[in-house]
Amino acid sequence: MKQFSSAQLNKMSREDLVAMVLQMQQQNHALTEKLSLMQVRFFGRSTEKLSTLPGQMKLFNEAESVAAEVVAEPTIEQAVVRKKKQKGQRQVDLSQLPVRKEQHELTEQQLTEIYGEGGWKRLPDEVFSRVEYTPAVREVVEHHVAVYAGKKEELITRANRPADLLRNSIATPSLVAAIMNAKYTNAIPLYRIAQEFERNDFKLSRATMGNWVIRCAERYLSLVYDRLRSYLCQQKVLQVDETTCQVTKDGRASNTKSYMFVYRTSELSLVHPVILYDYQTTRSSKHVYKFLKGFSGILESDAFSGYKSLDRREASIQAAFCWAHARRDYADALKALKGDAKKAAAESIANQALVHIAGIYKAEAALKDLPAEDRLVRRHKEVLPLVEAYFAWVHEQEPASIISEKTRSGLQYSVNQESYLKVFLENGEVPIDNSATERAIRPFTVGRANWHIIDTVHGAQASAMIYSLVETAKANHLKIYEYLKYLLTEIPKHMDDCKLDFVEDLLPWSKSLPQECHKSI
Repeated sequence: MKQFSSAQLNKMSREDLVAMVLQMQQQNHALTEKLSLMQVRFFGRSTEKLSTLPGQMKLFNEAESVAAEVVAEPTIEQAVVRKKKQKGQRQVDLSQLPVRKEQHELTEQQLTEIYGEGGWKRLPDEVFSRVEYTPAVREVVEHHVAVYAGKKEELITRANRPADLLRNSIATPSLVAAIMNAKYTNAIPLYRIAQEFERNDFKLSRATMGNWVIRCAERYLSLVYDRLRSYLCQQKVLQVDETTCQVTKDGRASNTKSYMFVYRTSELSLVHPVILYDYQTTRSSKHVYKFLKGFSGILESDAFSGYKSLDRREASIQAAFCWAHARRDYADALKALKGDAKKAAAESIANQALVHIAGIYKAEAALKDLPAEDRLVRRHKEVLPLVEAYFAWVHEQEPASIISEKTRSGLQYSVNQESYLKVFLENGEVPIDNSATERAIRPFTVGRANWHIIDTVHGAQASAMIYSLVETAKANHLKIYEYLKYLLTEIPKHMDDCKLDFVEDLLPWSKSLPQECHKSI
């Protein structure tokens, strides 16, 4: 704001002074609100919670919060007496682990000393269980290929030599799968994997592991990735989100943002779930259009203008926007309240908006397990009136008179995106929000917090492929390490095939996958 001297202020009219004070109040409140939100994000709870909103998720410091719950260890008597299992009471499920029996017996001499010669009988054993852990085992497999020569001829013959995963490399499917699982499932950076190997007498450099990961992703896993992408584009409802990343060696200035897009099948569609990552240097909608070439249907996302432009430019794509984003600014407005204003929060416009939206979510939650056709019918009957009531209320508000910038922003968002926020009412497979995609992108953001940057474009593209297979395997209830190992074992056998039909048998939902790839619980 322009600075005025005392002389200049004295010459101003009363109306100008009042207008300037009102503007200063508005700016002061906006800055105070921003400061309060920054303090909340640094020092406060990571989530807000409205008691009337069902299904609200909270992120906990898991180890501390779970450990704080006092759970008594089962006694021997509890272990022996077989009581009927009560739902939700079991803290540990051992049913799918292999069992090794150990007998603990008294010798015949000990029994004779207690009972006399032959004066005892054997009762049913007392049985209890303990879980032992065996750390990962690394061993060198030394291959001896038999070589033969004729006694009378100089002809030399060798036995069949197993094919290398990577030419003249010690890499094996099990080792590379373990590295991928550690990095992309458990978010462990390569340097820490190398440290753990070295602590166990196996020296393997970060550079070597990175090279293996990229080469195996490009040569083998890309075949499955491409087939999953084809399947994804055949669906009628998809969801998309994106997050930033940094690639150091991409030919651009340092600190230039790159983007990792995540696409997934609708969480409400009764199709095989697919979650695919795609690395791009910019956030441009052209990348989305190129990736989804051939797709015709509804694409749910946030209100980024790039997604809206697809809706306007491509007749085959209809945009649907996320209700979680519609409520976000209202929630921030409440978080920023302090003192007396916080006591009056229940009467605030932001809280009224959240109550409206909570009612919509509550009605929608009751329809979650219905078939899409039934869900659509019930939405028209139960959810549509609540949505219309919310927008009628929004249009009654006067943003210019609202001092909270976040509240004004929330109202303006709903006004601007009204038609896109209503799309979920037209199709029973469109979720009310894009939370499923945000959950799917979270493993990448957790990993990014550990390794911060990606060295090369090849590394970013390989990471996109591996994250895709990991997250899709999770969604299809597979054991990730076993699935990756199976892919790296089977795909090299088909590299000379003229056709790619074999890839169908390697998809996460294929009935041809071995049993060890499937989770039992």
